[in-house]
Amino acid sequence: MTQTVVVADAREETRTRIESAALDLFTAHGFERVTTDEIADAAGISRRTFFRHVSGKADAVWGDFDAHVVRLAEMLAATTDDASVLASICAAYVEVNDYREADLPMLRQRMRLILTEPALQAHSQVRYAAVDRVVAAHVAARTGVDPDALVPRLVAISTRAAATTAFEVWLADGRVPLGAALHQAFDELAGGFPSLR
Repeated sequence: MTQTVVVADAREETRTRIESAALDLFTAHGFERVTTDEIADAAGISRRTFFRHVSGKADAVWGDFDAHVVRLAEMLAATTDDASVLASICAAYVEVNDYREADLPMLRQRMRLILTEPALQAHSQVRYAAVDRVVAAHVAARTGVDPDALVPRLVAISTRAAATTAFEVWLADGRVPLGAALHQAFDELAGGFPSLR
């Protein structure tokens, strides 16, 4: 194993410890009541190390969301014209949110905070905007219009809303698998809400 891989693994392990400690503390005490020093203590690191790995408390909740957005962009770029624009977006959303069973408890904590914590709402809008830009760019590339045109923006916001709603249903009903909720939400969207007919 090379030195670079060892350092990368150590960085990843430290970041995971920070996120896990933060999520546990936020769940137990509330986002606003927990300090960065308390998170660092719970993770067994210094305050300086905390800020070397995350920019703040909200960053600890969201995790490596930038990598999530990059992965979504890569999946969309790899799609072919065989699938419709909307179907390609829905498939990419489902694939990028295909989490291992072992990761689901932490994901539940993370998503519950993201979707319910008022102090995170402004931060969430910045993160959602990054996803919307990626999806709008994909729609624009496939349709030959500007990403800021109505249809790319509408598709971006609509597909994100479908994904968010699927996460909300998954959190509220422990019997519904996340993948099934995502598929149902996107099937409804792609079919123009066939269940309403």
